[in-house]
Amino acid sequence: MTDEQRHTDTGALAGIVVADFGRVLAGPYMTMLLADLGADVIKIERPGTGDDTRAWGPPFVDGEATYFLGVNRNKRSVALDLTEPHGREAARAIVARADVLVENFRPGTMEKLGLGYEELSALHPGLVYCSVTGFGTDGGAHLPGYDLLVQAMGGLMSVTGEPDGGGTKAGVALVDVITGLHAGMGVLAALRHRERTGRGQKVEVSLLGSLLSALTNQASAYVGAGVVPRAMGNRHPSIAPYEVFAAADRPLVLAVGNDRQFRTLCARLGLPGLADDPRFATNTGRVAHRDELVAVLSGPLRGRTADAWFEELTAAGVPCGPINDLAAAFGLADRLGLGARVPVAEGAAAETVASPIGLRGTPAAYRSAPPRLGEHTEALLAELGLAEPGPEAGEAPAT
Repeated sequence: MTDEQRHTDTGALAGIVVADFGRVLAGPYMTMLLADLGADVIKIERPGTGDDTRAWGPPFVDGEATYFLGVNRNKRSVALDLTEPHGREAARAIVARADVLVENFRPGTMEKLGLGYEELSALHPGLVYCSVTGFGTDGGAHLPGYDLLVQAMGGLMSVTGEPDGGGTKAGVALVDVITGLHAGMGVLAALRHRERTGRGQKVEVSLLGSLLSALTNQASAYVGAGVVPRAMGNRHPSIAPYEVFAAADRPLVLAVGNDRQFRTLCARLGLPGLADDPRFATNTGRVAHRDELVAVLSGPLRGRTADAWFEELTAAGVPCGPINDLAAAFGLADRLGLGARVPVAEGAAAETVASPIGLRGTPAAYRSAPPRLGEHTEALLAELGLAEPGPEAGEAPAT
């Protein structure tokens, strides 16, 4: 892809060039979102192995791990040995043309490579430099930023799972994803500031800080009222009924958010007087008497299938639904016309999950499949006026 092609793209971020030193999930997820919206993302990987997630399988499609495929479409891959002068020279040449740099090495690594913020911003004042860390750059700089560790140390596991269950992680690397979203918002804000001032800046986002922010009501209970939340299984600490019930055939979720919905639920279950019971008339009362409430509701709910309740209660304005596996969830999205999956590139058989960002005028585009390791090295180095070196034995520093 030439400079002219990149800058005539119709995406919302057309013309923005991103030097992507990110690996694994938080950084690559964020840069894929930018790429979907039109940015030219140059993914810089170490020769031989590349991004760790290239090997994180099964499952694999055509030799590539679906983990890697899920967060790296619309990018160009350049294999550079950053421990060698030629690799660092090429990296600096890429950054010189970039609007944004993204990295999630351990704190201090980019500085050792001559690619730190202070050095690069002095040469490129308009650069937006985004650093993603596990626990920040001060007291936590030595701690490894793995999602599971942050879920544990950051409190998420303490409020997830059954009571006295010892802590349960989320089913995906949720902290990485949340951090990627925060980092993307920070980068867009910095780009907007640059439009007004001409100056770039450093954007710093940590996994721990992102998680604590995303714990929202649970974190607010502690910070605001000194309450330390505990795991409650599928129950909500502040709302009832808001949990899983057994229907005739499979589990069903009820998410009753106000007194009007509760009154409607009682009428549909054949329990009209329950909404006037002083124990259950308000949400505060329902939370205080949750066990008694669940015992009363469970009997009628077992009398019909989950799908039957879903149809009736949803039509009546009571939020509910069955617990779907991913096949059923994507089937639901298909029926609703959400277009939740797209080919990795035009004409490709494999699919990836579509961007959820809907822009009517400048929609997300899926221009190219996730790249093979080093697929664009030769072309990009030629673009930069650099010759490709011979075989390189070194690798980037461990992170």
